[in-house]
Amino acid sequence: MNKIAQIFQSLDYGPAPEGPDQANAWLDSHERTFGHFIGGAWTKPGKTFASDNPATGKALAQITDGTPEDVNAAVKAARAAFPAWSGLSGYARGKYLYAIARAVQKHARLFAVLETLDNGKPIRESRDIDIPLVARHFYHHAGWAQHLARSFPDHVPYGVCGQIIPWNFPLLMLAWKIAPALAAGNTVILKPAEFTSLTALLFAEICERIGLPKGVVNIVTGAGATGAAIVEHQGIDKIAFTGSTEVGKAIRAATAGTGKGLSLELGGKSPYIVFEDADIDSAIEGLVDAIWFNQGQVCCAGSRLLVQESIEERFIAKLKLRMNTLRVGDPLDKSVDIGALVAPVQVERIKDLMLRGAAEGAVIYEPDAMTLPGAGCFLKPALVTHVSPANTLVAEEIFGPVLVAMSFRTPEEAVALANNTKYGLAATIWSENINLALDIAPRIKAGVVWINGTNNFDAAVGFGGYKESGFGREGGREGMAAYLKPRWEKDLKPAPSAKPAASKSVNPLDTGHLDQTAKMYIGGKQARPDSGYDRPVFDPSGKLIGEVGEGNRKDIRNAVEAARAALGWATTAAHTRAQILYFLAENLDYRRDEFAARITAQTGEDGAEEVALSVERLFAFAGWADKYDGAVHNPPQRTVAVAMVEPLGVIGVVAPPSRPLLGAIALIAPALAMGNPVVLVPSARAPLSVTDLYQVIETSDVPNGVINIVTGDSVTLARSLAEHDGVDALWFAGDAEASTMVEKASITNLKQTWTSRGLYYDLADRLFEADYFLGKATQVKNVWIPYGA
Repeated sequence: MNKIAQIFQSLDYGPAPEGPDQANAWLDSHERTFGHFIGGAWTKPGKTFASDNPATGKALAQITDGTPEDVNAAVKAARAAFPAWSGLSGYARGKYLYAIARAVQKHARLFAVLETLDNGKPIRESRDIDIPLVARHFYHHAGWAQHLARSFPDHVPYGVCGQIIPWNFPLLMLAWKIAPALAAGNTVILKPAEFTSLTALLFAEICERIGLPKGVVNIVTGAGATGAAIVEHQGIDKIAFTGSTEVGKAIRAATAGTGKGLSLELGGKSPYIVFEDADIDSAIEGLVDAIWFNQGQVCCAGSRLLVQESIEERFIAKLKLRMNTLRVGDPLDKSVDIGALVAPVQVERIKDLMLRGAAEGAVIYEPDAMTLPGAGCFLKPALVTHVSPANTLVAEEIFGPVLVAMSFRTPEEAVALANNTKYGLAATIWSENINLALDIAPRIKAGVVWINGTNNFDAAVGFGGYKESGFGREGGREGMAAYLKPRWEKDLKPAPSAKPAASKSVNPLDTGHLDQTAKMYIGGKQARPDSGYDRPVFDPSGKLIGEVGEGNRKDIRNAVEAARAALGWATTAAHTRAQILYFLAENLDYRRDEFAARITAQTGEDGAEEVALSVERLFAFAGWADKYDGAVHNPPQRTVAVAMVEPLGVIGVVAPPSRPLLGAIALIAPALAMGNPVVLVPSARAPLSVTDLYQVIETSDVPNGVINIVTGDSVTLARSLAEHDGVDALWFAGDAEASTMVEKASITNLKQTWTSRGLYYDLADRLFEADYFLGKATQVKNVWIPYGA
């Protein structure tokens, strides 16, 4: 009997190796030692470290460890290239991107094999998923380059972009970063992960071969210190980072107050929800892709299985049978399911986490009959059961082939478990009931939701997270927007110094005859300050005209709790939100003379004009409430991706000192229109303009807790808002020092921030009636829905 006949009889697994010869030849052509690619040329190698094949532990090449001087040279090259590159027509830039895409396709096999050698992922993943998506991103963004002016009028590129990518998708993450940056007219300095730099260096050679202008793309290799030098360099205008939440928070702190653009795509602990009516066999195959794709080294891996209790026993039994058929081995074998993890340190980290989880009561299943290669960074696929939501393996991102399973009884419990995490990157829902799936998807706090599928990606569809999974998007229109900024932002001037309010020492007893002590407004009720203290309000001549409460951290806590209780505002129909804002504007307009007089008394300026502008601004955002919505994308797969515009959650707003009524209205109106409850800190110098709004709010059908107002010192209260984990975003209008404080303090839960940084934003300008603040009040969730019989 011949060998093929024997295999058909025994059904034994036979290897199908992919040859590494072409990749080895390319490495040998560079003598397996690499410098940086800066200014269109290769630098002489400096101090080097080994890039190893994780499947064998053998060195593939020596990579230069970048220094601050190397980074500085790359920034100079990128800065020098920027004027000419950004000055090219979109058509001309698009031709270069198209040429890159064609070259990647032409050398797809070389890229795929080199990626697998360097990273350890199975060759069929590199060959069939990563490299085709790389080409797709450059083709897609070649089109964006040509249509940029029509799609993003009055926007300009940031300038020089620093980009830092991880080791799990080395070339794909490069494409996600470089393609939109170049399409927008930016130049880049990209640092690949120290474990997996080789395909980035091959990409640099592609840029050289297609004649990309020198300095447009610069590749600087190195470890964490090299990345820190990029983040901290004053000549870089935007930072884009993909990696761990811990490092993302450090980058947020390092860039605070610098005015640099920032995109963070961070960790995840994504739920994989299986309802009792799901096609169980399909859901299990999807789960294999969700957690054991790329050895589980995926930020959006479906690492938390939530299965309905009625099918849990049957589902887990079938899953274990499927796990027994998975093949772990040589990543270059085209029949292998699970390859090597990236490095020994990653293997040890995962083992340590599993020991901690087991010590906390977890039961860990690994296929008994499965054998691992004798060398290299391999782990068996693991299934963890008998865990509580507090178990380490449930709460922490493992970033390995470890699946944690829990059960639920009702859809409401599934949503609660799914959202019981600091992360919010992705989620998967399996159900044959499309009504149920589409009911659950908007309730999951994640930037991407897949229905009856998983790990779908496309250049036309945005990808990114909520909460501590970061902010910003990659891919799609929103990913393109991340590399552009309004033209007028580049021309902002410093705000004029605020004149301190004239005041004098006040005897507390002298104020007793005044019946103008305004309370705070929390949860739909007026409330006295926790401190029991008031702060005086003076007119421009120094005359005492009233008092307001002196808010503190506890008042902020109470206001945030009230706002979180009002998060149902987001599910109120957009038409209804619009009507309430119109009603608010009408009621303010009825009392325009009273408000105008109050503004004039506090500021000495034209109160009538400010009230008129405030009413107009409320009308403007009432009009936007049911018009600023999403889109439907058509990726190449048999799916549609629905881009849903969702509110951020609770937004803290610290109004500017000038134009006390308009400054507050111009900021809270877009937040309210998009469904966000707010905690507002009015102008500390002239707060009475806003405290007079209480009766207007109460008579305008605004639900309790949707608008909360805490008076007091702006900077002190801004810090409390920034440090509060119940606040999802914070907008602060104030000086540069306080803006820096706000951005640094916001890292506790990576809340999104907008700060004026001491620059003058003329909020009376009608450009602020458009989508500038609407975009900052929302985030996009892409829901992937399959179709076809």
